Amino acid sequence: MRKLLSLLLLFGLWSCQGQQKKAAQPAEEEVAAVSYPVTKTDAEWRAELTDLEYYILRRAGTETPFSSELLEVKEAGTFVCAACQTPLFKSEHKFDSGTGWPSFDREIEGNVAYDVDYKIGYKRTEEHCATCGGHLGHVFDDGPRQTTGKRHCINGAALDFIPASE
Repeated sequence: MRKLLSLLLLFGLWSCQGQQKKAAQPAEEEVAAVSYPVTKTDAEWRAELTDLEYYILRRAGTETPFSSELLEVKEAGTFVCAACQTPLFKSEHKFDSGTGWPSFDREIEGNVAYDVDYKIGYKRTEEHCATCGGHLGHVFDDGPRQTTGKRHCINGAALDFIPASE
């Protein structure tokens, strides 16, 4: 009987800790709106972006893995925000992560902003364009160890590619 009571007490304490962690996360309404240098109304973004770009950049969606034509881009150039053309990643920092999304080991410093999201039940570092706030993807600590160790896992539809020759 004592073992059962001890187990129930332990379980009760453990479940309360879980509730505490959830309560510590701010509700979406409580998060202060961030101001970006390029701001537009939702209607303006809808008019300027394709349906897929809008879904990803403005609604924090995710494209289907292995669907981006940018996965195969290997030439020299710069990947820019599809919404505002801010330079975000250089092709020399792109690598094949095998995940199905364009991956980079570093960003162009100052052009990518970071936030935390819990949308799939655990903490992830979300990446945004620092100029317009468009959702790009997430950054993880499982990138190439010989460089930064980071993997910026980016939706291809959030990017445009500008070849170095242009």
